[in-house]
Amino acid sequence: MKKLLALGFLALLMTAAPAGAQQDPQAIVDSLYYQQGTIPLGSNLATLRLTPAFRYLNPADTRKVLVELWGNPPESVGETMGAIVPADAGVMDAEGWLIIVSYEDSGHVSDEDAAGIDYADLLKEMQQATLDGNEERLKQGYERLELVGWAEAPHYDSQAKKIYWAKQLKFGDTPPPDTLNYNIRVLGRTGYLDLTAVASMAQLPMINQRVNEILSTVTFNPGSRYEEFDASSDHVAEYGIAGLIAGGVLAKAGFFKVLLAALLAGWKFVAAGLVVVVGLIAKFFRRGTKAEG
Repeated sequence: MKKLLALGFLALLMTAAPAGAQQDPQAIVDSLYYQQGTIPLGSNLATLRLTPAFRYLNPADTRKVLVELWGNPPESVGETMGAIVPADAGVMDAEGWLIIVSYEDSGHVSDEDAAGIDYADLLKEMQQATLDGNEERLKQGYERLELVGWAEAPHYDSQAKKIYWAKQLKFGDTPPPDTLNYNIRVLGRTGYLDLTAVASMAQLPMINQRVNEILSTVTFNPGSRYEEFDASSDHVAEYGIAGLIAGGVLAKAGFFKVLLAALLAGWKFVAAGLVVVVGLIAKFFRRGTKAEG
């Protein structure tokens, strides 16, 4: 099966054969070791408590999927804490999808701005930043990017310190379906867990139906919980909730977060790229600094 990949900070769209093309894909699939139930993450950082509807792949097997099966270049795949995979779909099935789990030691993300965020205005700013970035994208020979809108508007649970949202993206003249970028964040004491869903627009209703179940599986362990933040010793992130949503964290996230934007029909991968959010990074960093001062 041919896969189309988009790589790099500016979302280079290219065709490529899977990195594991010389290996038998079925042999790779058969080698994957799925775990269920309670899964520790990091060094006593957090815990997954999976329902029977989900399985877990460790970081090594997650890398096998991303590199050997899905064809992502090894150098573009950063460190993960593994992946959450639905039990009713295989990673090579047409309906397959997964959630990449990683941790960003970004500092404590203040949620003081959460109640005052106008998500419609935030979307307009993100859309304008996307348009502004297209000139540079085109100069670099890459496709034009359009942020069509919220596929799912942001939802923030101030008690659980968990947030999710999804964006609908369109690259160049690519025919429908558009790209789904589905993001889940769980805030902790000095950083956050990043759960990035790799799925198609057609799977949006299904993910929305299961998002609360997914959120309930992830908790920080004692010592790493949001409410245990110590202002006298813990680092504070340079952005708040608005900056988290707008993409300010991409400045520190590296290739991996850019790469895993979404999975389209026909195994097409796309990446939003840093150029989309450069203006927003500065804007929301300033907002976060002001809120903290």
